Amino acid sequence: MVFVGLILVVIGLIHFYLWKRLVKDPLPPGRARRVGTGVAIALGVSAPATLVGVRSGALPWLAWPGYLWIAVMFYLLVTLAVLEIPRLAVVLWWRSRRRTGEGSASVASVSGPAEPAAGETQAAAVLVAVEDSVNGDKSGTVGKAGSGESIRSGEGVERRVLLARGAAIFAGLTAVGVTGYGVKTALGGPQITRVQVPLAKLPRAMDGTRLAVVSDIHLGPLTGMNHARRIVDVINSVQADIVCVVGDLVDGSVAELGRFAAPLAEIQSRQGAYFVTGNHEYYSGFQEWVDEVARLNIRPLRNERLELGGLDLAGVNDLGGADAGDPPDFAKALGDRDTTRPVVLMAHQPAAVHDAAPYGVDLQVSGHTHGGQMAPFNLLVGLEQPVVSGLGRVDGVPVYVTNGAGFWGPPVRVGAPPQVSVIELRAR
Repeated sequence: MVFVGLILVVIGLIHFYLWKRLVKDPLPPGRARRVGTGVAIALGVSAPATLVGVRSGALPWLAWPGYLWIAVMFYLLVTLAVLEIPRLAVVLWWRSRRRTGEGSASVASVSGPAEPAAGETQAAAVLVAVEDSVNGDKSGTVGKAGSGESIRSGEGVERRVLLARGAAIFAGLTAVGVTGYGVKTALGGPQITRVQVPLAKLPRAMDGTRLAVVSDIHLGPLTGMNHARRIVDVINSVQADIVCVVGDLVDGSVAELGRFAAPLAEIQSRQGAYFVTGNHEYYSGFQEWVDEVARLNIRPLRNERLELGGLDLAGVNDLGGADAGDPPDFAKALGDRDTTRPVVLMAHQPAAVHDAAPYGVDLQVSGHTHGGQMAPFNLLVGLEQPVVSGLGRVDGVPVYVTNGAGFWGPPVRVGAPPQVSVIELRAR
């Protein structure tokens, strides 16, 4: 409950900030501001309602508009936060110029008033009349006509409103444009990324062995049958020797999503397809999905190891399985083995490498991070996981992290396109 409360507070603060920058600052008091405030409140309620409703299955119709708003909200927040720096710089520059102008006026008053030209007097009167009309002054008093301070004040207000409106328009266009691009990317077919990884112990007879690594398919209420079929078509196109499905296959029960997973039975490979659980399986009834995956001819590796020719392939349950009574067991999967043989470990989270490294793992393949999914969120993911995307080395172990082939939450991917990774193992 504390975590849920914290999320609600954060969402509320974000929407308050967006309301101030997009409604209060650029709009004068009146009907437009009241409408904008109502919209901001409705959107603020929709964000947590989407997260709770979709998770519980109670409000599936909220998924698309709710998640799209969450994505737009994120990029509005990022864009406006970046604009705060130039905005502050402009405001400080205006204040500096105003102080300079006031100083010049003081010097002029000490030396004696200059005789204003007739044109200057008329221009001042016009500016004051415009200011009065903007501020709603109906008195028609012209006593301010000679007041430079009043004119400067009106100009300052107009400048601030103009700056606020410009920032709001720029942020809105940027957020909508980036979100639209992200939706197109997320709903498109996964890209194929190829990488070569040398393994010192790999027999020369297995040089060039290809692993197709896919993760985070996230079958759910926004995907459908074609999502899995597109991914299977890409996997089959690379003619892999081994297919590794490294977790987060689903976001729902077998009863809800079993038909969406059916195309996975068509995966083709020379030495089989294998699966390990991700953290989302433990939100979706992991045991029934383990059974369903096996029925689809994808073998679950439940803290176990297989010999595939001159290569060992091991798999461990996700780190999150500990809370569900189904923890990873690295000793069971990796202990008591022939250490002269190379071993590739399938583990959903890259962080599992810290537990796997003492067992002499030659390569770990993982997912979980989505490559950050929506840049610059990848910067935060890097605080939790040792590798966010691609090939890295942790505790002396090469770790390859694929971006994932699906999406979680908003159907948006920016800077981390959906991916099927092909790892070619090379003998040294």
